[in-house]
Amino acid sequence: MALPLSRRSLIVGAGAAAATLAGARASFAADPLKIGFVYIGPVGDHGYSYSHDQGRKAVEAEFGDKVKVTFVENVNDGPDSERVIRQLAAAGNDLIFSTSFGFMQPTIRVARQFPKTKFEHATGYMRANNVGTYNGRFYEGRAVLGTIAGLVSKTGVVGYVASFPIPEVIMGINAFTLAAQKVRPDIKVKVIWLNSWYDPGKEADAAKALIDGGADIIAQHVDSPAAMQVAEARGAFAFGQANDMIRFAPKAHLTAIVYDWAPYYIERVKRVLDGTWASDDTWWGLKQGLIKIAPYNPALSEDVRKQADTVKDAIANGTLHPFTGPIKDQKGAVRVPAGETMSDADLLKIDWLVEGVQS
Repeated sequence: MALPLSRRSLIVGAGAAAATLAGARASFAADPLKIGFVYIGPVGDHGYSYSHDQGRKAVEAEFGDKVKVTFVENVNDGPDSERVIRQLAAAGNDLIFSTSFGFMQPTIRVARQFPKTKFEHATGYMRANNVGTYNGRFYEGRAVLGTIAGLVSKTGVVGYVASFPIPEVIMGINAFTLAAQKVRPDIKVKVIWLNSWYDPGKEADAAKALIDGGADIIAQHVDSPAAMQVAEARGAFAFGQANDMIRFAPKAHLTAIVYDWAPYYIERVKRVLDGTWASDDTWWGLKQGLIKIAPYNPALSEDVRKQADTVKDAIANGTLHPFTGPIKDQKGAVRVPAGETMSDADLLKIDWLVEGVQS
C-alpha cells in the first residue's frame, strides 16, 4: 500500500533494520523496489494528478510486495519540488517519477547528486543518463474534442480555461481550434490564462466570464471539475480534463480526454526490476492508449459521434495529423505551409497560437 506524504512531513527513513549475517543475502534479495511519485496537485483533483495516482495504484496491483511506493502531493514548482525530490532520493527510492513540467530542472539537479537513482520526468525535455522523459500526445485527444465543439456549438464561441502558456498547453489549444475550424471555419476560441494547474475558484470564475462572453462550450487544461460545474449550472456544454468527469456535470459533460498512465508506469518498473532500464524519451498517444476519449454524452447525435470517431481513428492509425498545414498564427502569418506537418521537435517548443484563438 502506498504511503501518502505531505510536503511538511516527508520523513527520510533510515532504511530497513539490519538483517542477521546468516540471512543478509536472502533479506537483500527480497527487498522491494522503492518508488516515489511527486504530484503538482492533490490526488483528489479528479484530473491530472488523479490520473497519475491511478497509474501508481496500477503499479502496486501489478507488482505487489515487489515494490514499495510512496507519493507526495501538492508540490509547488521550483525550490519546493527540488526539496521533495531530493528527500525521496535520500530516502533510498530507486525510481522517482516527477510528474509536472515545472519539476524538470529540479529533477535534473537532484539526479546529478544521486547518479545511482533512476528518475523519470513527465512532459519535459531534459534528459541524462539516469533521467528519462515521458509524455502524452494530449493534442491528439484535443483534436477530437475540437471536432465535437465545432459541430455542436451554436454561438460559434468556445471558452478555454488554460493553465500556463507552455508548449504542452499551447499545443492543445491549437489542436482543438484547428479541428474545430475544419467543421466550422468561423469558430472562435477564447482563452483565459490562470497561471495555475489547480485552483477551483479561479477556474469557476473563468468559466463564468467565458460564458458571459458568448461561449456555449467550455474546454479546459486545468485540473478540477469546477469549470464544468459552472457550465452545468449555466446550461452550457463542457469537456472533462484528464479523467471522465461526467459525474460532476451529467448534462454538460460531452466527453473528456482521459490520461491512462498505467501501462507506461508498469513497463518502466518492469525494466528496473529486470535490469533493462535506460534513459529514454517516450511520447505516447491515442495509438498506444495513453490518451483515450471518455464515453460520449447521450445528448450527442449519432452523426457527431461518427465524425468524432473518424478523427480519433484516423489519428490513431496515422492517416491524420492535427498539425498538417496550411496553418496560420494569430497574426495571419503562415507557420506551416500546405501539405507539411509539424515535427515533434517543433511541437515541443511551440510558443504561438493559431488564427482564431483569442487570448
